[in-house]
Amino acid sequence: MNSRVDHQIGYSGKKTAEIVGITYRQLDYWARTDLIRPSMTDAAGSGSRRQYSYRNLLELKVVKNLLDSGIRLEQVREIFAYLQDELGEDIATANLVVNGSQPTLVRSGEEVIDLLQSGQGVLNILPLSGVIDELDEKIVELFPRAAPVATADHEPTAIAT
Repeated sequence: MNSRVDHQIGYSGKKTAEIVGITYRQLDYWARTDLIRPSMTDAAGSGSRRQYSYRNLLELKVVKNLLDSGIRLEQVREIFAYLQDELGEDIATANLVVNGSQPTLVRSGEEVIDLLQSGQGVLNILPLSGVIDELDEKIVELFPRAAPVATADHEPTAIAT
């Protein structure tokens, strides 16, 4: 699928959890502990609803991928903070090499950065660049009528209903 989802849409907590493939409880915990806070609308008391941006979805998917690769949540927090500081908007374009639970950032063929300052070796490569396509496909699959997509030139168009 070559289409892209409109990056301006906000997603409820329930939709976000479903798209990313995590539980709502995980999402709520990560927001309350400042791992990833919703950037569109944060909770402001009882009954308020969070709204997550597309970038939040990418960040959450990266966190999920790190956890799925066997990295502990405490380490994920350190790694994610580093990735946000160093890569900013381009977090989903990184490639991580994971040796057991030791992640290493691969920026280019010549630059490899140990994210936890220890360990060497390669067991599993975790490419994060595929997260964008995976996420877009899941949004369109789960919410085809509500998900405007961009054409090949990245201009938003509505999906036929």
